[in-house]
Amino acid sequence: MNATDALAAATQAASDGKLSETAVDNLRIWLTEDRYRDYRDQVISEIAEQKWQALDDAFWTVIPFGTGGRRGRMYPIGSNAINDRTIGESAQGLADYVVEFHQGQKDLSCVIAYDTRHKSRHFAELCAGIMVAAGFKVYFLDDYRATPQLSYAVRYKNCDCGIMVTASHNPPSDNAVKVYWSSGAQVLPPHDKAIIDRVMTCEEIRVAPFDEALADGRVEIITDEIDKAFLEVTRAEAFQGPRDVKILYTPLHGVGAEAVMPLLDADGFEGVEVYGPHEEKSGDFPNVPGHVSNPENKAVFDAPIEHGKSIGADLILATDPDCDRIGCAAPMTLDPAGPWRTFNGNEIGAILTQYVLSKRAEQGTLTANDYVVKTLVTTELIRRIAEGHGVRCVGDLLVGFKYIAEVIDREGPDQFVFGTEESHGYLVGQYCRDKDGAVACMLMCELAAELKSKQVTMHDYLCELQRKHGYHREMLINLFMEGSE
Repeated sequence: MNATDALAAATQAASDGKLSETAVDNLRIWLTEDRYRDYRDQVISEIAEQKWQALDDAFWTVIPFGTGGRRGRMYPIGSNAINDRTIGESAQGLADYVVEFHQGQKDLSCVIAYDTRHKSRHFAELCAGIMVAAGFKVYFLDDYRATPQLSYAVRYKNCDCGIMVTASHNPPSDNAVKVYWSSGAQVLPPHDKAIIDRVMTCEEIRVAPFDEALADGRVEIITDEIDKAFLEVTRAEAFQGPRDVKILYTPLHGVGAEAVMPLLDADGFEGVEVYGPHEEKSGDFPNVPGHVSNPENKAVFDAPIEHGKSIGADLILATDPDCDRIGCAAPMTLDPAGPWRTFNGNEIGAILTQYVLSKRAEQGTLTANDYVVKTLVTTELIRRIAEGHGVRCVGDLLVGFKYIAEVIDREGPDQFVFGTEESHGYLVGQYCRDKDGAVACMLMCELAAELKSKQVTMHDYLCELQRKHGYHREMLINLFMEGSE
């Protein structure tokens, strides 16, 4: 079968109701345009095998390059899949825009990192080769590392942009790229729209061989350097207090242990155990329900809670695969063997807002000019708590932590106290411009130890906030709509 025959067969399949018309339109582009020549044989092969549903899922639309990057199911071909072509277009579009924005400046640089997902390292090397071919110096985190470390590294190395290869808490079938600007935040207007325009009109993808670029210094490995620096700046966000508490931590098969465990150790926590069944770094996420490592999902805590009861844990913490979000569970009473309950993202945000503000007040470092930030859909309890401490709350933001980052730079990082969103993302300090699961874990551990010393549960702490500021309750409904159907 040649390209002409394949296109005729696809057109007939659409007439028979086996393919959507838009899939045929995109298949025509991949079969006839020269920029897709490397994929043509596989497209023809799958049409010959009549893989209509797989082809429809892969071609029925063009996977969007959204305001933070591109995310979706991996498939070796297809305009609506994550593959070398769509990832390559994303990196090429970013490179082209940054070069244009800086008017051909020669000393441009980019940081690239990746998580434990399938093909993450491969996509990271591909992106590095593309950035190098565009004239960038690439700083490469050469091991599984957390998204907030990438955000920090962009700022630490004074880079013009950054790329994180991760699909966060999506299923094992997925992958993605998150794109960062020189601020360390995911790209904001007008840059996001300009990058999208270049991604969607990308013709040629230019790639330098990764090994050659590494050998001649155009790619530089900075893993150890960033690990040490990141630990130092996150440790600086700690508060003084008790450290006698038993913690069970699960990285949910992701990168979190490399960021969380050194930080908790540096902050003086000795009683921290990593939950063994979730310790393996695996893109299959084998030991979590449904193989989806999402700390928002209460079910991921079922097995850790049973283990936590057996070891007398006071708190269980979980980070998602790229360690930018956390979830937690705690005993309902002072007896760890009794009933437990998980906290949702709004509740964790309220608890941490109160903790950080109260500790800053104790230090005498809280002023009326200080502020906390939340998104529009995040609980108004955050605003009540902030006002109770006499500080501002900027709380009418669109969904996405990059908008919190924008406020930090607009309002001034020196007055920023805490940022939170209902989807379990939290940040203190000035060191990065994205949510950070490691520092959130540290703060939760500090609070757990302080409450334990006072014989107060985490749930009582939250209830007291609601008694003081009013009872708030929110509910999230997830709709899953997979594939072209």
